[in-house]
Amino acid sequence: MSDPGQIDAGLMSLREGIDAVDRELLALLNRRAGLALEVGEIKKREGSVVFRPEREAQVIDGLKAVNPGPLQADSVAPIWREIMSACRSLETPMRVAYLGPAGTFSEEAALGFFGSSIVRLACGSFDEVFRLTSAGAADFGVVPIENSTEGGVARALDLFLHTPLFIVGETSLFVRHNLLRKDDSLAGIQAVLAHPQALAQCHEWLSTHLPGVERRPVSSNAEGARLASLDPSLAGIASERAGSEFGLHVVARAIQDDPNNRTRFVIVAHPQQHPAPKASGHDCTSLVVSVTNKPGAVHDLLVPLKNNGVSMTRFESRPARSGQWEYYFYIDIEGHVDDARVATALRELRASCAFFKVLGSYPIDAH
Repeated sequence: MSDPGQIDAGLMSLREGIDAVDRELLALLNRRAGLALEVGEIKKREGSVVFRPEREAQVIDGLKAVNPGPLQADSVAPIWREIMSACRSLETPMRVAYLGPAGTFSEEAALGFFGSSIVRLACGSFDEVFRLTSAGAADFGVVPIENSTEGGVARALDLFLHTPLFIVGETSLFVRHNLLRKDDSLAGIQAVLAHPQALAQCHEWLSTHLPGVERRPVSSNAEGARLASLDPSLAGIASERAGSEFGLHVVARAIQDDPNNRTRFVIVAHPQQHPAPKASGHDCTSLVVSVTNKPGAVHDLLVPLKNNGVSMTRFESRPARSGQWEYYFYIDIEGHVDDARVATALRELRASCAFFKVLGSYPIDAH
């Protein structure tokens, strides 16, 4: 039988070792911060931007490649995003707009991409996110554009047609929807509040467990949670973070119909405020196009991609609202606009389009 005294001594020795490593880490982090400040001074003199998403993606990819373990490779990205975020904030913290209030998945996506050392600008709508970023009141905006269950986020996609913003990065989240309420019970719920996408993603669960209960769409899931915190007859669908933010019980966990429910977010910026990301080696190019309504027009869109060996990863249509049964097509392809094959394919594609706009070339989410 082991001697408790020996166990305690061994545990104490390990803790002392961890404390010593923590002090070494802190010293190294401060050394890194000093180097980052020097880089920042050079960038100021050159007029370069502080944040380069392709550079940060390359740093993280490089660290994952040489990671010896036992730290998991998937743990490297969030750790280094926070380190880089803290270093960037020593100059000027970035202002990031997203759909609020506190506790939304959009806020979680913003923090996951930029780290927590940012100025958070919670907005009441996607329109406000685009407006603040277009006006320069925010350096970047974060908006969801696609869900694995419900497809494209219509309003966010439509806004790209009428603003100058372009995409500089992306991130995705596993979305776990929870039913939140002041009372820890399903009894007496008169209405469930959430963003329309969340209500759709939980349709089967709501039909089974709360049949006949009103489903009330609101501007965001966190707003639904906030309203539920004010009225015991209401329940919200939102993240656990939102539940903690507004002091609500998690009445039911993970009520989304698809257990692998994932939402893709994009990072948008104004081209006059932020340069286009350079090729990172793992990139996506997004564009929106329209064609004249004639036989074979959609087929003609795909031919330049096939002929140049460019893979299409997403193809989605949205009504052009012209009254003529015309559509905009949102397309994602593998590669960067500076890649020779992609550049040739886009040049040929543009020739067959009535409307053509590149929304951005940017590093793909590694997760």
